[in-house]
Amino acid sequence: MPIPLKTGDVLRGRYQIRERIGQGGMGNIYLADDLRLTGRQCALKEVEYDRSLPKKTLEDARAQFLREATILARLDHPNLPKVSDFFSGDMRDYLVMDYVPGKDLRTMVQEARRRGVFLDERQVLGWADQICEALTYLHEQEPPILHRDIKPSNLKLMPNGLIKLVDFGLVKVLVPEEVTITIIHGQGTILYTPLEQYGGDNMHTDARSDLFALGATLYHLLTNEPPADARTRFLNPESLIPPRQINPALSTRTEKAILWALALHPDERPESVESFRKLLFGSREIPTRPVSGLRPQPLSFWDMLTSPPEIILAWLVSGLFLLSLIATLAR
Repeated sequence: MPIPLKTGDVLRGRYQIRERIGQGGMGNIYLADDLRLTGRQCALKEVEYDRSLPKKTLEDARAQFLREATILARLDHPNLPKVSDFFSGDMRDYLVMDYVPGKDLRTMVQEARRRGVFLDERQVLGWADQICEALTYLHEQEPPILHRDIKPSNLKLMPNGLIKLVDFGLVKVLVPEEVTITIIHGQGTILYTPLEQYGGDNMHTDARSDLFALGATLYHLLTNEPPADARTRFLNPESLIPPRQINPALSTRTEKAILWALALHPDERPESVESFRKLLFGSREIPTRPVSGLRPQPLSFWDMLTSPPEIILAWLVSGLFLLSLIATLAR
């Protein structure tokens, strides 16, 4: 394991470490103060390299990091943290991102389980819609980008209700005829990882790999339990318990969509995020988004009836004014 940075350490003369907020096999994630922009906090994703690797392999790995960091820095989406900087130091590379406050969804599902309840399905579907938007954005980049580590702990719920898909530690840029150096990326978290991702980057992964992880994540959020992992299911197909057997209140449509995404073979999963989204929501209303500018949904008649009194009054006044105008023109 890499030796973590200490509180007070300053990197690049700009980023002062406040505390370590995450860790993994390839490095740590730190909360840091931006000394150039007073009051701004950021998250530093660290990549530590194995010093025993051949020189050429290390050079290729670091060159790959720089290419991918350059691509990530161009991303701009409400459900993704903004990458603002990247740099190298000693045998480590760093990615600087917006710090995202709020609880991660792993914490929320753990709290629900302790209380003996399930998270509300409509609320979870609202989160799912936001995650689908972020994945569609990533997959439609040129070249396409896979996140490859979707799981409850990598989804942060901000105070305004916005979901952020964080931690680009396993990101893969799908450049044709280019092999990703697996010493950087690892394999993901076993409970949410499809079979094709176990073989490292010699195996083919695509958008359907992210969909498997999303399906596993939704399963966990809606049942309080993670699904049986892909290797266990390969040996024992009956080990995957249908979600409604755990949470009978779950709709059959949601269960069907989750099980479709969790198919072991990529060819048996949805071909795209949009295909999955169509089954997940079908003709039912997509839950209202927490912020403006993200495909606002029209108000239904029921929404109008259940609005606060001042809004209902505004609608009545507008209606009476319109009727008065029509009557005047008809004379």
